[in-house]
Amino acid sequence: MVEETDIAVVGAGGGGAVLALALAQKGIKTIVLEQAPGPPQGLRGEILQPNGQQVLDRLGLLNKLPGSSTRTVHQFHFCRVGGRRLCTIDYRDLPPPYNQAVVTLPNVAHHAIVDAVEREPSVSLRYRATFTGLLREHGRVVGLTAKQGDQERTIKAKIVVGADGAFSKVREALQIPADLYLYPQGYLIALLDAATPMSEAKYFVGKRTILGLFPAAGDKIYAFYMIKTGSYDQVKAQGLSALQNAWIAIDPSSESIFRTLVDWKQTAFLPTGRVRTPTWVADGAVLIGDAAHAMNPHASQGRMQAMVDAMTLADLLPECLATNDYDAATLKRYEDSRRPHVAMLQQLADEQVLFWNTANPLIGFLRDRVFSTLDRNARLRYRVLSTTAGLRKDPPFGMLDRLMAAGFLPDPSARDMAAGGIR
Repeated sequence: MVEETDIAVVGAGGGGAVLALALAQKGIKTIVLEQAPGPPQGLRGEILQPNGQQVLDRLGLLNKLPGSSTRTVHQFHFCRVGGRRLCTIDYRDLPPPYNQAVVTLPNVAHHAIVDAVEREPSVSLRYRATFTGLLREHGRVVGLTAKQGDQERTIKAKIVVGADGAFSKVREALQIPADLYLYPQGYLIALLDAATPMSEAKYFVGKRTILGLFPAAGDKIYAFYMIKTGSYDQVKAQGLSALQNAWIAIDPSSESIFRTLVDWKQTAFLPTGRVRTPTWVADGAVLIGDAAHAMNPHASQGRMQAMVDAMTLADLLPECLATNDYDAATLKRYEDSRRPHVAMLQQLADEQVLFWNTANPLIGFLRDRVFSTLDRNARLRYRVLSTTAGLRKDPPFGMLDRLMAAGFLPDPSARDMAAGGIR
């Protein structure tokens, strides 16, 4: 069976689904293949940063997210293990209207995107469809092959988009080499009940210890707890009480919340990894999201950057279709636009891994000193906030800023938040 379409997208995750919807709103014929049996149902943490909110707003979905499943959070308190506050970041310092973080219940935003995709007549979203290879003519990608159930499918497309994650099969078929690094730590995620009302987020750091608590809708609380990759089963074997007691030692004030963990079904494990590739494009093909540039969640931007990739590419593809130009040189305009921001965030995330995940007392001392400086320094605090929000394209700190953040140099503009402006 041979089908024809304008764009074939492999993967209906955070980037692929957004791209499909953005293209549909432009009337572009698209086929999306997703190997899963349906939209995601599992537990995952969902924080929409301001740049992700901008994407959903542009797609007409932000105000359609169910209020019963979303929670606006403004303040994030960074604390030492045990409870001492180091620094507070307040999203209300950002320019409106995206001056908040939005925490959703699991998969709420993704389901809203997929539901919108399935209402679009120009898009065909196929589940249980596995990518098996690329079609090429004269060295250019002209489509793909896939298997859906017992059926072999051939799809001819003007452009194939690989949105199939860090272990991308499309990237492999394109023979684009990837530097794939799996971090030695990942995150145990838990969805708890707010036995004690909680309106602001808390983030605890210590000796190789990280615990984040984020309020969600319906009096729920997300907990993110750093554990060694591969140790999830070992943690479960030690029992719920052992995990609760570990959390209570980190934040005694939240004991009543931690006691609402009564079943391992309330938990999941999030592995972490980084992908770097020399190119994101080929003649007739493009990579977006984790397939091109997975990053550690310390940047708070992995999913958001996939969404921005999708919107940037969606702005370019109509021109490619109008001019019948699908060469890598043309598609690289998308990569050239996106790569500097992504590379900066990947580097920033790795720096945060070094300082936040550390067991080294000297590095831990410097980390806490930087947090304390940020609490007093409005300019540097705003730079960090705008970067986390996805609004800043350049690094938050230059060399002098780093020395000031560590307390080795005075900052004459410390109280001037405007001096930390977004570029």
